[in-house]
Parts: sequence; C-alpha cells; structure tokens
Amino acid sequence: MEALDRWREAQPATFWDDGSPFAARLDPAALDRVRAFGETVVQEVDPEVYAAEVDGPQVHAGTRIEFNPAYHRAGSAVWASGVIDAGAWEQSAMLYLLTHAGEAGHACPVVCTAGLIRALRREASDELRERFLPPLLEPDYALCHRGSQFLTEIQGGSDVGANTTEAVPDGDVWRLHGEKWFCSVADADQFVVTARPRGAAPGTRGIGCFLVPRLVDGEPNGFTIERLKDKVGTRALATGEFTFHGALAYPIGALEDGFRIAAGVVLNTSRWLNAFGSAGLMRRAYIVAESFSRYREAFGRPLAEHPLVHENLAVMRAEVSAALASSLEVTALVERIDAGTASDDDVAWFRILVNANKLVTSLAATAVCRRGIEALGGNGTIEDFSPMPRLWRDAIVFESWEGTHNVLVAQVLRDVGRFGVELVHERVGEIDELQRAVEEPGSADGRRAVEGIVRTLQVTRLLEVGDDESARQIARRSAGEEPA
Repeated sequence: MEALDRWREAQPATFWDDGSPFAARLDPAALDRVRAFGETVVQEVDPEVYAAEVDGPQVHAGTRIEFNPAYHRAGSAVWASGVIDAGAWEQSAMLYLLTHAGEAGHACPVVCTAGLIRALRREASDELRERFLPPLLEPDYALCHRGSQFLTEIQGGSDVGANTTEAVPDGDVWRLHGEKWFCSVADADQFVVTARPRGAAPGTRGIGCFLVPRLVDGEPNGFTIERLKDKVGTRALATGEFTFHGALAYPIGALEDGFRIAAGVVLNTSRWLNAFGSAGLMRRAYIVAESFSRYREAFGRPLAEHPLVHENLAVMRAEVSAALASSLEVTALVERIDAGTASDDDVAWFRILVNANKLVTSLAATAVCRRGIEALGGNGTIEDFSPMPRLWRDAIVFESWEGTHNVLVAQVLRDVGRFGVELVHERVGEIDELQRAVEEPGSADGRRAVEGIVRTLQVTRLLEVGDDESARQIARRSAGEEPA
C-alpha cells in the first residue's frame, strides 16, 4: 500500500514537457500559454472527467442536454485556454495535452468547432461569417458557441452519397428534413449538416453543406433529439440521434461544393487533430505505466527492472514519438495552407498524409493503451484506480471517428492514384534524407521518431498492393497490430 501511495503522489503536476517537439515550433507567447495549459489539464480538467462520465449527459424534452456540473467546470478551463482561436501549432499542442485526460467530453467539441471555424473563414459569405463566427471564437465558456458536425445517416454511414436528408428552399434560406444517426456534441450551438437540396444530383455531387443554428429567436430550431448513444468510450460527450423537421439552415459556400467543404475542410480538420488526440492518449498511458513500474515491486525488485516490462515501456514510448513525428509533419502542411503559402504539391500531400496518419495513429493508440493496462496488471482494468480504462475506451472511439479504417485506406488509394506516386516517392525521399541526418550518438529516440513518419507512409504502398484486404493488413502492421 505504501508503494501505491508513493506512486499516486508522484503523478506529474503538468503534462507539458520542456523537451517536447512543440517547444521549437511555438513563439514565446504561445509557448507560455501551452505550458500553462499543461498544468490546467492536470489540475482542473482531469479531476472532473470521472464524475462527468459516471453521471453522464441526459436529454430532456427532446432538445435540451443536461450534464454533471463537473463537465462544465472542465469545459470552462478548456475554453479559457484560447485553444479555439489558436494557430495550427498551438492548437495541435493544446489538443495533445488535453487528451492526456482522455477525450474528457471537450476534445471533440474543440475539434468540431475548429473545423466549423475553418469552413466559415474559407468558404462562407461575408454575411454568414460576420454573423456566426464571433461567438465561435469567444473564450468564455458561458458565452461561447460550440460547433458540431452531423453527417452520418443510418442508411449511409461512411457512404455520404447515400444520405437522404433533404434541403428545401424557403426564400433566401433553406429548411432541412431528415434524420442524422451519429451526432456528437449534441449540445452544440451551431451544427454543420450535410443535406441534399431538392432536385440535386444523386451521390456526393448533390450534397450541400449547411450551417444550422441550434436556436432561432430563443427556441429550438426544428429538431428533436431522439436519444443519446450509450458508447463504449467518450462517455462524458453527448452523442445523439437527431431528426430535423424544417430546421432553418444556411449554405456554407456554393451548394455544389458541399461535399468538398464537408470532407476537405471540416473532416480533414478533425482527422488532423484526431491524430494528436491519439498521441495524447498514448503519452498519458505511458506516463502512468512507467511511473507505476518504478514504484510497484514484484519478485524483489521494481517492475521496471524486469526485461519484459522494460521492453513494453520502450515500445509505448517509441509509439508516442512516432505518432508525434508524423502528426507534426501534417501540422506543418496545415500551417502553410492556413497562411496561403502552400504549393499545389503541399495540398496534395496533405490530403494523402492526413488520412494515412489518422488511421495509423488511432490504431497505435488502442494498442498502446492496451499495453498500459497490462503494465498495471489487474489494477489496469479498474476504472477508479487509474485513467487506463478510460484512455483505452476513448482510443477505440477515436479509431472510428471521421472515417473507418476501410474508408481511410480507400481514400489514400484514390488520392495517391490521383496525385501520382511520384509525389509520394519525392516526399518519402525528403524524410529519408532527414533520417540519415539523425545519426550522431545518442539519437536513437530521434531516429525512431523520424521512422514513425516513414512507417505511417507504409499505407501508400496500397497503390502497389491493389486490394482492400492487403491494404488493411499493411495499415494494421504499420501500427504494430499485426506481425511483419
């Protein structure tokens, strides 16, 4: 018991690490904010998550969501950090730190709001942007608007082209009718909803992208929440099934660009940040497992001194480095795209890498969190002993968010075929040069991190494989899920 007490007392006061690869990429002001947020997650967010999950969200009167007060206390701390209006490097660093607490009920709202902000900034009319963007940028949790994205329908799933929710013109606005099957951030103030304008073409070509405010003149805007989902993970987050019956809606961009906006802007923002969420889950699992292994003794010595335990911890640490390495490569592309300095090749490379990276990092997170549970033995399965069960449950959900394994693999195949394997070879060559440059003594961690980028890019071998089953095997092998 004394060893367990010492272990609990030794937990970190911050999740920020001055040796983090983010440090060199943040200006001094952003670095101060990120460093402070690392403490906030430990002191103000993480302690609230257990209560927010055990006493989870409830729907009332078909339109209103109620949460345990712990949920809102955590949300106030998250929004006050400024994560919503941060630049690409700062936002990804904060999302990484936040998910050390698991999804925590607020990682998904942060990501969905970020996607909506990007869509409004890039695609919306001046009128729509001026009306709906300011409350999304508000850092006061009591005043802010949060965004969500409702794309999935029961008959469509990942096949967005099969969606049947209809948009009917009503003067200068539109009215939505139909059902959405998987609606996370069900309490959001602004919804991104895909719908087919009446008379539009079938398939994804006929899909429009709409902004739907939750309230109109203070009243619910033509929707009913049929129920909330009972999910394996992300249990503090309200995820529901919605029916729209005449909801007021505004197009984001041109109607014919709806699918491009929903997938290329909103979903790709989520896929980019999802990878940092997976990395955050992994690093927290490593922190807990490594510290437990130092304090817990078995057979006369600390667990960490047993070779198999040492190997397990080394694999966990390497996977964190690999996930961060490849995700930072994606962030560099996001920063150039946001700044308007990205080349056509940069944009193409982003399309390929954001999907490959989301897939491989999410698979790795589930495997690493499972390793963390094993490091604690039976204690690792106890919900109130450590965050390990929550991290593992959330990692499973992260795998399916913004595209299942098959969908992401198929998208990588299409994009490599569209933009050319030469682009892939060129970018992999750049990474090979970087890898060769990291050869000085003591640089094993650096080499392993660089190798993570290359490993992520194994997914691009799918072009040579040519069938879905082999594609899945390569993806899972890249994440350590199957033997080579």
